[in-house]
Amino acid sequence: MIKILQFIDGTFVEPASGAYFDDVDPSVGAPYALVPDGDATDIERAVAAAKTAFPAWSLTPTAERSRILLAIADGIERELDELSRIESIDNGKPIALARSSDLPRA
Repeated sequence: MIKILQFIDGTFVEPASGAYFDDVDPSVGAPYALVPDGDATDIERAVAAAKTAFPAWSLTPTAERSRILLAIADGIERELDELSRIESIDNGKPIALARSSDLPRA
């Protein structure tokens, strides 16, 4: 089973409480992943990290911000088949629909 972590302050981390919940594949009714059950502590950590990052990010030139966001888009495109498969499992929809609709909007 896949165990998903939270991404806070540039690092993948466990939820502060250590709690997870099952993400169920609707096509078979069985769990396929564990999802962090984040709480107020996790939110506070994420907000603090965002506040710390904002001054530098806000001063980052537009061209550099664009380069970073385009690199993320390139990563999504590189992993399109796997991400489409995961989205299909998560939502019980056809892979083709996840690939043609959901992921391009990301």
